[in-house]
Amino acid sequence: MAGELQIKMFPCLSDNYGFLIHDPKSGETAAIDTPDAAEYLRQADAAGWTITQIWNTHHHADHAGGNLAIKRATGCTVTAPRADAHRIAGIDRGVAEGDEVELGGVKAVVRETPGHTTGHIVYWLPLENTAFVGDTLFALGCGRLFEGTPAQMWASLSKLLELPDDTTVYCAHEYTQANARFALTVDPDNPDLRARADAIDAARAKGEPTVPTTMALERATNPFLRPGAAGIRETLDLRDAEDVAVFAEVRRRKDAF
Repeated sequence: MAGELQIKMFPCLSDNYGFLIHDPKSGETAAIDTPDAAEYLRQADAAGWTITQIWNTHHHADHAGGNLAIKRATGCTVTAPRADAHRIAGIDRGVAEGDEVELGGVKAVVRETPGHTTGHIVYWLPLENTAFVGDTLFALGCGRLFEGTPAQMWASLSKLLELPDDTTVYCAHEYTQANARFALTVDPDNPDLRARADAIDAARAKGEPTVPTTMALERATNPFLRPGAAGIRETLDLRDAEDVAVFAEVRRRKDAF
């Protein structure tokens, strides 16, 4: 039944968020990525949960570096992108586009989203209206292209744009305030973005997180999802360019910001 999943979000490392998801009916708990094994184990213990699964989004150490320590402590199984099986420790099951993973009675669909890395995946839980997107999408941003191309990343973000507006999106880092400052340089006349930037500043001043976000909010304000917007095209002087070319220029400017 939808809406029964319990989600525990907590800060770890310098700017990561950790996520534990718990199915109360089965008693199963999954760690979404493992940036800090000790903190994940502490958080699970505080909640009275035992980690039974790890779902990795990609191979970077601040996402998979705690796999072995958590697996040793709990005996959990590790699900990770099949394309990255050679560089993710402890993997038990490799998954790819369209595969399903289950936590008790809760199902997640795997979407391949290369760009940040070539093997990146996200986990979409349709009945929960929830997606764990790793470093593919951020609140007001997207992942840096360490391994993939702009075309790959734009195709990946286009997949996420297919998700319903009310999808709750959990991204892996607290980058939103800096992302907002950049977004205003390429989309300065977007009133929704300006209002959101003010709200973000207020939240961060109080030490509040800006994650999770929603697909509706990102569609309205995230410049990486809006290459078709006339205001962005005007600012970039790319009025007649393909969407992927506009996206690539936004990403290039963010890299130098």
